[in-house]
This record gives sequence, C-alpha cells and structure tokens, in this order.
Amino acid sequence: MQLNTLVSTAQQTRVAAYASDSFRLMLENELAANFDIFYSDSLNVLKEYLLEQSIITIPEIVLIEIMEGENGFELVAYIKKDLMLKGLIIVLLSLTKNEEWIQKAKKLNVHDFYTYPFPIDHLAERMMFLVKFKLIRPNLSDLSNEVKITYKVPFSKRLVDVLFASFLIILLSPIFLLVALLIVLGSRGPVIYKSKRVGTGYKIFYFYKFRSMRKDADAMLSQLASLNQYAQGENSSAAFVKIKDDPRITRVGKIIRKTSIDELPQLFNVLKGDMSVVGNRPLPLYEAEMLTSNEWAFRFLAPSGMTGLWQISRRGKEEMSERERKKLDNFYAKKYSFWFDFKIIMETFPAILQKEKV
Repeated sequence: MQLNTLVSTAQQTRVAAYASDSFRLMLENELAANFDIFYSDSLNVLKEYLLEQSIITIPEIVLIEIMEGENGFELVAYIKKDLMLKGLIIVLLSLTKNEEWIQKAKKLNVHDFYTYPFPIDHLAERMMFLVKFKLIRPNLSDLSNEVKITYKVPFSKRLVDVLFASFLIILLSPIFLLVALLIVLGSRGPVIYKSKRVGTGYKIFYFYKFRSMRKDADAMLSQLASLNQYAQGENSSAAFVKIKDDPRITRVGKIIRKTSIDELPQLFNVLKGDMSVVGNRPLPLYEAEMLTSNEWAFRFLAPSGMTGLWQISRRGKEEMSERERKKLDNFYAKKYSFWFDFKIIMETFPAILQKEKV
C-alpha cells in the first residue's frame, strides 16, 4: 500500500484523501498549513487505510474526488454504515458538474460537495469549521439542546412581537377569510401549508403559510434541483433553495406570493413564540442540516422572523448568491437591536411591493 504523507504535526486536523493529480496540486498549498493529509493512490487504498486506524489515529475528515467510472459513492455508503467510520466528516470534490452526482451526495448526507471552479480558501474554511462544529453538535437535536440555553429573546422584543402580531391578525382577518376561500376554489389541498422549520437555537417547529403550491410540491423538489438559483458557482450542493418561475405554484399562489399575503399565517407563529416579526428566516430541515456543516451556523443564534435583512436587501435580485445571503444572516445575528428591527420593518413594505424575480 502506497500513501503519501503531505505534512504531519500534532496540531493539524487529520484528513484522508483520494484525489487526482490535478486536484492535489490545487489543494496542497492552501490546505497544508492546517491539515495533515494522507493521499491515497486509489479508493481501495483509502478504504484499507481507514480500516487500519484506531479510534485515536482515525482522521477527522475524508476528502474524495468523484470521477467517472469509479466507485466513490460506494465507498461513501460503506463509511456511512461502518460503526467506527460513520461519524467521519465527508467532503466530495469534482472537476465537472454532474447533477446526478449532486443528488447522490445529498441522499448520502455528505457534509459538502464542491464542483470546480471554487475558491480553495472557502473549502479550507469549511473543513476547519466542520471539525470544530462536530465537537459542538453531532446531530441537529443535540445542538438544539446545547444552544437554547445560550439565547433568549429580549423581553422588549417579545412584547413588541405579541402586540404587533395581535393587532395585525385582528386588522387583517377579512383578508384571511378571502384568501382561504380563493385557495379552496383554486386547487385541491389544505388552506394552510404546514412544514417543519428550524429557527433560533436550532429549535424545530411547525411553520404556517397560505398554501401557494400544488399539493405534491415537496415531492417534486428533487426533479427541479437543476433550476435552483443558489446551486450555481462554487458549491453545487447549495443550502438554500429558490427556483425561478417555479412550476409548482398555483394561479392563486402567484398572486399571494407576489404580495407576500401567503406569509400572513406566520403571525400565529409569532404569537406562539416560534418566531419574531424581524429576524433570520427559519429554514426547512434539509437546508438547516446543510448549514450545520459549515461556518454559517452562527445565523441560528439570532431570532427567526417573518421579515429580515435579507428580504429588504436582496429580494428580487437574480444576482444574489448563497454566500451573500449567509453573510446578511450572520450580520443580523451580530447587530440586531430594537431600532435596527424598526428600520427593517419600515423598509419591508416597499420590498413587498417590488417585482419578484426570484
């Protein structure tokens, strides 16, 4: 068995890798400072190496390049099932974009999938965070227990939320009734769409919206993955999902989405304490799981809200990237205050009226 040791210091994060010469040349300079990497000559050699390790010497990260005609995904599946190896952090790389590979990676629940070209320093940042984050949270429910004791919505913010939500529910009750009737007449399915979302401190709750899509919209999502606006550029396994001209939206749904009327039932989430009026958007479980495996998990240490900095800053702009949205979420997590919230609320109304492009 032939293995090439790149560097070896006790302070560095251990990585077991399989990559072509092309990728090795790109990775070595950027990763050498922080990672102790063992490159294998084949997938079989990589598997043998992993099986030879003890609990003390086993690497923290497995880095695998996916190539045509090789069984990289079979090795990932094996690692996921092995009692000793299944907790390893798995990052996949590819020199070519392949939607089938991306979907396989998602099904196997790998931590990241990078398609070239991408900034190598971004990959290094994520790998460093993956290791640090693993020490905090081995799974989503555990992290919820860990984080919820470190964050509490300020009393003044909660008071404003309750008063504001109660006032709007009473004021807008005729609109609630009218929209409910139009949805019932327009398509089959429930009036209210209810889904599990992840909010502050990774708390999981049921999120309410007026249904604007077909009843089978969730089942269709995997078929539309190639249309995801965020799945472009450096990271093909994007955390966020936004589909331009989404074919799942009903005729009534297009109207209530354009005016943001579909969001009104979230006022009841605010009353329940699941959300705030202003904050970072609570995410579907599959999106939140992606964000637990990189440096952007800080966004969950802020209130989750109906509107927020992202909505007023970038809504309707096709050039918005996933990284930009994450930065906006993290900025709010660090800077939110009563007056900042007030400013966001005031700027939300013109943002609602602008033409929706995304």
